[in-house]
Amino acid sequence: MKTQRILFSLVFMLIFSQASMAQDLISAADTKKALKSSNTIVVSARGASDYAKVHIRGAVNVPMGTLEKDGEPKGILKGSSELATLLGGKGISPDKKIIIYDSGSGIGSGRLYWVLKYLGFSDVNIMDGHMRAWRSARGPVTNGGTKVQATSFTPKVNKAIFADMGYVKSKLSSAALLDVRSDKEFNEGHINGARNLEYKNVLTDSDKLKSKEELAKLFKGAGITKDKEVILYCATSARAGIVFLALNSVLGYSNVTVYDGAYNEWKLN
Repeated sequence: MKTQRILFSLVFMLIFSQASMAQDLISAADTKKALKSSNTIVVSARGASDYAKVHIRGAVNVPMGTLEKDGEPKGILKGSSELATLLGGKGISPDKKIIIYDSGSGIGSGRLYWVLKYLGFSDVNIMDGHMRAWRSARGPVTNGGTKVQATSFTPKVNKAIFADMGYVKSKLSSAALLDVRSDKEFNEGHINGARNLEYKNVLTDSDKLKSKEELAKLFKGAGITKDKEVILYCATSARAGIVFLALNSVLGYSNVTVYDGAYNEWKLN
């Protein structure tokens, strides 16, 4: 009996560990199951033209550019009320289970993931492996439109994960700034004191997020530890979203913010 209890405990710990690691990530197979519920909204974060060619059956489309203000600097997020109106028009609200995917880069899905977290959504997931995984799981696709019932909600803005330029300037000596652009972009100019780790490094060749152990090693090697606030940025903050998920959701870093406006704004001032 004692041996059985020990084995049971080990199995439970393994299952719990895997579930924790997969927080805010969902497999293609589990996405298919979730779609059977009317409370699930699948969102394609790909461009409108890509969505028109093919998308997961039942998915609505929220291209990344529609979340941002017009004009310069590029990439500044729209106001929370405007975002709520945009998303509500797609049937997206905080009482739904949201599953996001893109072409596999993690950029569009990561951006929308962070935006929804900023607006106070709790059940937000990225489909691990995106369209490649969906096709492997033989998930249904279409090029037809998706009819949705518009809804409305009042956003509960989470200011703790949002940074503007003034905030970043006040934290230059205390926070760990992580530039998630390419080496080339970083070497051409970056915020003083920032470290560089391109966002692509958190993903595998099959468009999935790396394991918890791989991610922990990756960020440790970049000098990004839990004892400091981490501020993420890129050119527009879009590429920072998937890194935010890796640090905050998978690795449990509790103090991670994204600099909205990012280097496009910084270099103009």
